Parts: sequence; structure tokens; C-alpha cells
Amino acid sequence: MSVRTIPTEPIAGQKPGTSGLRQTTQVFMRPGYLENFVQSVFDVIGVAGKTLALGGDGRHFNAEAMRTILKMAAANGAARVVVGRDGILSTPAASAVIRDRRTDGGLILSASHNPGGPEGDFGVKYNIPAGGPAPESVTEAIFARTQAISEYHILDAPDPDLSALGETRLGEMAVEVIDPVETWAGLMRGLFDFDAIRGLFASGFTMRFDAMHAVTGPYATALMRELGASEGTVVNATPLPDFGGGHPDPNPVWAKPLVDLVMGEGAPDFAAASDGDGDRNMILGRGIYVSPSDSLAVLAANAHLAPGYAQGLKGIARSMPTSRAADRVAAKLGVPAFETPTGWKFFGNLLDAGMASICGEESAGTGSDHVREKDGLWAVLLWLNILAARRQSVAEIMAAHWAEFGRDYYTRHDFEGVDKAAAEALMDDLRARLADLPGQSFGGLTVSAADDFAYADPVDGSTASRQGVRIFFAEDARAVFRLSGTGTVGATLRVYLERFEPDPARHDLDPQTALADVIAAAHAIADIAGRLGRDAPDVTT
Repeated sequence: MSVRTIPTEPIAGQKPGTSGLRQTTQVFMRPGYLENFVQSVFDVIGVAGKTLALGGDGRHFNAEAMRTILKMAAANGAARVVVGRDGILSTPAASAVIRDRRTDGGLILSASHNPGGPEGDFGVKYNIPAGGPAPESVTEAIFARTQAISEYHILDAPDPDLSALGETRLGEMAVEVIDPVETWAGLMRGLFDFDAIRGLFASGFTMRFDAMHAVTGPYATALMRELGASEGTVVNATPLPDFGGGHPDPNPVWAKPLVDLVMGEGAPDFAAASDGDGDRNMILGRGIYVSPSDSLAVLAANAHLAPGYAQGLKGIARSMPTSRAADRVAAKLGVPAFETPTGWKFFGNLLDAGMASICGEESAGTGSDHVREKDGLWAVLLWLNILAARRQSVAEIMAAHWAEFGRDYYTRHDFEGVDKAAAEALMDDLRARLADLPGQSFGGLTVSAADDFAYADPVDGSTASRQGVRIFFAEDARAVFRLSGTGTVGATLRVYLERFEPDPARHDLDPQTALADVIAAAHAIADIAGRLGRDAPDVTT
């Protein structure tokens, strides 16, 4: 075996977004594209003599990329790589392995909830030794390196066998293949009352979990079997390179069959789904869909019912676009509430400093300080623990929560694949008008304040600016405008809309009805139809 040094040139656009570098699969498969980015990561972090974790969600090109990265790690002098069997590790499981094995970080191959297959998307991100996504200081250094790279190193060797557990050698580097489920599952057993959940299932409680032919299939299958759930509880459980031709995004649009199931005759008591790499979740009960923002608030309010959180929470953190429902729980619990930019990496410092215990994003990500990633199945298990302890239905728990805290009606409208220049011009124009908006009325609502969200990290003082335009209305409502950093084609404008309703008599409205005036005001302020040529969103959640 010998190390080959391959001359290369910088490839434009290899700038990591909110969760690593994402591009179409076809772009990643171009000669040198993956190699340039991985070598840039290795050059920045220095891998000689170090141990890394490696895994992915099994999407198309995962196996080929895995082999390339292992050979490059060996050529760059890494001492050991801990990899999931068949190259599989969910994103939260990868974080768990990094933390449990005290590795020097790791690489995760995924484009999260984006479609897979030859015509889908692919992604690579580096997670730091704490287990979470690299902070901007690291990703900026990686991007700078991609602009100056002139060569990469790769071992000329046979492909390693990742199908069998155990240790082999790749040159001088150890390749340790581990069970992808067990480390993470061990964490779950310590956090939740598995006996209580077994009792819930034994009582006749019914559930359906849709793994969407993505990475959580093996995890959910193993856990549901251990918890005594009936056969057939987990569906679409086999991970497929193209996710069975579906879009592995757990929301009412892409997981519509699951929504139809809970809204129809013979619905299960509880249902849930997770996404491509296992870090997102959707929660439903018989006859009810629980928004991610509401789910975060309910989990925080009831976390003490699970053994891992029985001592109470240190704080609650949410991304800025997420509804303010979690803030109301934090106020009642007497713990700090933090508002961060979008991107799980912004929660890392709060978790490491012991300032927050539970975090969440409106984009269906929730998690806690057990790992440094959002964790879809963790949220499902906490819901099951709460249901086992309270012995109420999901609908009853939601009604009781809203009666106690009030309801934050919330929706997100996504305008996908819009012209990037037009979307950026829309945002620039909004920013230019911020000082003039307060006092103006749109659709019957009056703007009380407007700003471009900026964040100062309370732990290390780092700052992030231009994180989304916020429009506050005097009627206790809010609209947020933000361009997404997770797509690969065109631009996606996300518009987040919410309004607080304290009256229990008005807690059973359809969110789109309850928010009609906020939606109208947001469209009028930004002139979405005029600028983007879109009268309605592509996806409503």
C-alpha cells in the first residue's frame, strides 16, 4: 500500500452551510469534488495520529464516499477511524459515538431531509470532539482552505470491508467497525423509563413509526422490539439509497400517508416519523398533528417525568424562527430561555456550558444535552415516556398545555426553488425598510418593531448577524423572513408566522385560519407575489 498525492485545483462554491457542505449527488460524484473538501477538512483540523468517527445515512454514493474518506484518512496519518457497520450511523448516533469514544471529531455523510438517489442530494459535515457541528470559525477556515488547495492524499489500497464488526487495518490506520445502534441505544436506556413505556404498550396502546426508508429504521425497529411494541409498529424500516423514491422530510406534506392514518378510522394512539439522517421528527396523535414548536414546549414542560430529566432543566433554547411557546414554559419553570440563529451548532456552547438542557427548532429538530445534535427518536421516546406517565392522549395533553400556557398558533410557508437573485433582492429591500416599518399597518395588523436578528453567544462572545428579518405586530404576532441554507437548487424563502392566543375557547382553530391576517400582512410587507411570482407557498407546515 502506498500513499498517492494527487494534484488538484480549488473548486468554487465549497462553502459549508448551516449543516456542512451540500450539493447534488452528481456534483459530489465529479472527480475531485469530495476529495478536495475532505482534504481541506483534514488540513484544517489535522488528523495525524488522531481518531475519527465516520458514518452516514446510507443514501446514494454513501458507500463510495465512505471508502474514499477512509483511504484519505489513512493517507493523512489518522490512527483510527470508528465507523458504523456498512457505513451507517444516524447523525445523533454519530454524535453519541464521538462523545462516548472521545474521538477527535468525525465526518457525517448526509444531506439530512433532502431527497437521495442519483438525482438527489449528498452532503458532508465535520463534527467537533464535543459531538456537535463545527462552529463558524472552523467552517470558515475549511472554506478558505478549499480556495487554496493544490493537492490531496489518498492510500492506494483495496476497499475496506465494512460489513463485519471488528477491527482491520488500512495501511497503518485501524478501521474499527461498530454496531451503529448500540452506543446510542445505551444512552436512551439511561434517559427514559423503559419499564413504564413497556407497560404502556402492554395496556393496548398502539403506535405507528414511519422511518421513511431512511436511517432510523434499524434504530426504531430495535427499540420498539425491546419496548414490547407490536409487529408492524415500524414501517418503511429498510434504509434505501433513494429512500424508496420518497422525500425523507417528516412533515405533513412528505409524510402525508401517516397524517391520513391518524386522521382516519382506526387511527393509532400515537404516530411519529423521522428524516433521512435521523435528526428530525414529526409527532402526531389520533386526530391531531403537533407542530415542532408545540412539541418542543410540551417536551420541556414534561421532561421531569423522564428519569434523565427528573432533576429539572437548566435552560431551554430555541432557534429564532421557532415559536415563542417554549419561552412561556421556561418562564413558568424559572429557567433561562435562549434564542439563537438557525443551525444546531449554535446550541453547542449552551449545552457544553450547562446553560441549557433541551433545545429545538421549528424545522422538526429537538434534542437535549445527551448528544450535540438534534435527535428524532429521542423526541419520540420522550413523548412515549410522557404518555406512559400521564396516561392521557396526545390531544388531551395538547389541550391541557394550551389551557395552561396559551396557544402560539404557528405555520411556516416555504417558497422553494425561487430565483436566487430575486429572493436576495427581496431580503435586501426588507432590511432597507426596517426603520420605516414600525407604526405602519398591513392587513389589519400594526407593526410594533422590526429588526434583522443578530446573536451574541453568551458563552464565548462570538457574534452572528443577518440571521433573518423579524417583524413584530402590536397584536402579539410575528413574521420572520429568512433564506434557507439547506437547499441545493435555486433559493428557498421561508416565512415563519405566529400569533399568541390566550383564550381557551379559541384554541381549536385551524392554524391557517387563525393566522390569516398575519399571512396577509407578511405577503403585503414583502410583496412576495410581485417579487417572486408566487401567490402561495410550495410547502406549508
